[in-house]
Amino acid sequence: MATFISVPLKKSSEVDLVKPLTKFICATYSAGEDQGEYVRAVEELNKLRKSAVGRPLDKHESSLEILLRYYDQLCVVEPKFPFSENQLCLTFTWKDAFDKGSLFGGSVKLALASLGYERSCVLFNIGALSSQIASEQNLDSDEGLKTAAKYYQLASGAFSYIKDTVLSALNREPTMDISPDTVGTLSQIMLAQAQEVFFLKATSDKMKDAIIARLANQAADFYGDAFKQCQYKENLPKEVLPVLAAKHCIMQANAEYHQSMLAKQQKKFGEEIGRLQHATDLVKTVASRYDEYVNVKDLSDKISRALAAAKKDNDFIYHDRVPDLKDLEAIGKAALVKSTVIKVPISQKFTDLFEKMVPLAVQNSMTVYNSRKAEIVNRLIGQMREATNLSNGVLASLNLPAALEDLSGDSIPQSILEKSRAIIQQGGLQSIDQLIKDLPELLQRNREILDESLRILDEEEATDNELRNKFGQRWQRTASNDLYKPLRTEGGNARNVLDKAVQADIVVKQRYGTHREMIALLCKPEAELNAAIPSANPAKTLQGSEVVSVLRALLANVNEVKMEREKLENDIKSAQFDMTSKFLTALAQDGAINEEAISVTELDNIYGGYTQKVLQSLKSQEEILGKIQNSHQEFATMRQSNADANQREEMLKKLAAAHDSYVELSSNLKEGTKFYNELTEILLKFQNKCSDIVFARKTERDELLKDLQQSIAQQPSAPSFPAVPAYQSTPSSTATPATATSSVPTPAPRTVFQSKPQPPARPPPPAIQAQAANTSTPPASGAGPIPPATQPVSTPAAAPSPAQGPPYPTYQGYPGCYPMPVAYNPYAYGQYNMPYMYQAPGQAPYPNVQQPQQPGYPYPQQPYYPQQ
Repeated sequence: MATFISVPLKKSSEVDLVKPLTKFICATYSAGEDQGEYVRAVEELNKLRKSAVGRPLDKHESSLEILLRYYDQLCVVEPKFPFSENQLCLTFTWKDAFDKGSLFGGSVKLALASLGYERSCVLFNIGALSSQIASEQNLDSDEGLKTAAKYYQLASGAFSYIKDTVLSALNREPTMDISPDTVGTLSQIMLAQAQEVFFLKATSDKMKDAIIARLANQAADFYGDAFKQCQYKENLPKEVLPVLAAKHCIMQANAEYHQSMLAKQQKKFGEEIGRLQHATDLVKTVASRYDEYVNVKDLSDKISRALAAAKKDNDFIYHDRVPDLKDLEAIGKAALVKSTVIKVPISQKFTDLFEKMVPLAVQNSMTVYNSRKAEIVNRLIGQMREATNLSNGVLASLNLPAALEDLSGDSIPQSILEKSRAIIQQGGLQSIDQLIKDLPELLQRNREILDESLRILDEEEATDNELRNKFGQRWQRTASNDLYKPLRTEGGNARNVLDKAVQADIVVKQRYGTHREMIALLCKPEAELNAAIPSANPAKTLQGSEVVSVLRALLANVNEVKMEREKLENDIKSAQFDMTSKFLTALAQDGAINEEAISVTELDNIYGGYTQKVLQSLKSQEEILGKIQNSHQEFATMRQSNADANQREEMLKKLAAAHDSYVELSSNLKEGTKFYNELTEILLKFQNKCSDIVFARKTERDELLKDLQQSIAQQPSAPSFPAVPAYQSTPSSTATPATATSSVPTPAPRTVFQSKPQPPARPPPPAIQAQAANTSTPPASGAGPIPPATQPVSTPAAAPSPAQGPPYPTYQGYPGCYPMPVAYNPYAYGQYNMPYMYQAPGQAPYPNVQQPQQPGYPYPQQPYYPQQ
């Protein structure tokens, strides 16, 4: 039986994955546990590549497992790093697997900065090694037959996948071994060999001749297709074509042999002889044409014995007519093999080294998504809090619920007592005073950091401008003014935020001054508080009134709406959705992310229901407050109206308003403190970025200055020396004319310059014609001395080219701005138009819609970012 065809492995040059990938990780991800984990993963990936393609592989399943794991890693890493010539440039070089090279031309190789190319070549080696492992199996054992069939089908699937994807992965013409035509042929060969293995297993298991004949006929059909595809493949080894042709004949002969056995069982003795004769002809063709590649002696002897016995029995016993070959019924086919579908991960032991890492495109999309989400969250929460403040203001203006609790006219209403205890528990005036005292210090700290950051930029830019004016066109590097524009924009945004925060501080202090006296009164003991509230005539006649009952019921409804609103606010803040997986899926399927379409759809699904609930809450409150105002008018007319009652009610209103202002001021000041602290962290990062780029520019400046100094020093300070006059030469009387011509006399002492040593000058070409002339014609007597030859002067070396590009580190999104904190800041829920200080590259800026300042919430708004 003929041997099986196996495919040689491709060979690759060594590639260092650690340095470029680590540099990208450090520039993209902030220092921390994740960055260290990613760097370690890169080192593991580099080791895995060396094990998979950097050494010879044994024809064993363990070696194949290494290739499978490396291929799986490439598939998951590809969307997480920007592998391209203009970003993360990694060049992979692979040799043609079938090219043996030549004495003069060398082997065919291709180098591309494409991870898709690396992936296709590794998959080719998976198919090649699978074919080698299958060809090494012992086909006399059942286990060996199963293993061989498995790996031939895996090899067929690998080559078939390359055929479908290689052109899109490379975007250029590949080498011949991985071209669609070649790998398509290899896939068909592997499929035919897998079918042959099933034929051998069926024969070993002594299955029915009808089944074996169909399996062999299908294998012959597969080999025939492979032979047709292979006819014009000059790059494949020369033995492939004859082996395929021989296999086609051999499997067809086996099919005819087993079909003849079936005919014998059915007592069709003439058909038996006809099929055996056809099988004999096929075997003879193989023996005569392809005996160099295959050995069919055993099969030929088996068929010959069967044919001799059949003829003998038919001649002496049956005398059945032997039909012509064209009259024989076609043998059926049974395909039991198919190419293994390549699905990542292929390896059963695969673990993603970069499981936590997401692609940069996904990160940018997440940044924009979080901004959209924060805008919606802030809007909904702002609407609810504004409605709550409106409700509190309306009730305070009506002295509710204190008016219903003060029907006796001489005791402190229970609601006022509760408000007083709440203020005392929160620290009273001391807590507000301390918070207000801390604000200027926090503000000054942020201003100093920002001023220092911009100062070092100004100093470096001034130095750059001075050197540029001094050296002119020789100062060939990017101007600091152009380079620092993104940083100055970021600094300007930070200063605008600080200016708005200062205005917010002023508003808070003014509001505190308005209510400070009443807040201080609420902080006093109950007896002093009661003494400060004027007494009024009792109104006990209203205690059982229906109006009082209606007002109390309506106030209960208002409190219920407020409680529902608090719960709704918590639900809105805690709403989460895994948008990372959504963006990753979109990137894997489409190769790009339509962030706006995906984000708008998901945000509508998440917050559409919450928006309806907020609107319903606002509508309910509006209806309840309208009923409260109508009932309060009736309640006021029923009450006894006098000066004392009016003074008492006015005092209770001020106390209720003071409590509400205290709660709001305390919240504002705490959020203001948090805002300044978060801004400090951002400004410190901004300062580090400015320091890094200034240091890099200084390093570049020093190198460029050094190159310029060397260039200037190497330039000649005067024209080349003129030839020495003839009268100063003192040729020797014994010198020949040729010698006198070639010698250079020493100039006078006054013309000697002390200059830096120059490299020796190239000697002048020999004056052959002149020497010949002088030899043939001696100089005339009395002639003057021959002028000396001019000494060649060496050309000064050209000035070295200046350093190209600043050696400063890169940053995520640079040029650009570092993002401001993205946590929800109720310190400024009333302002929805705080400018975003970070804009990702390629991201359209958000429209800065100026909305009216909401009362009582003056600080710059920070977008909400849910706690992890």
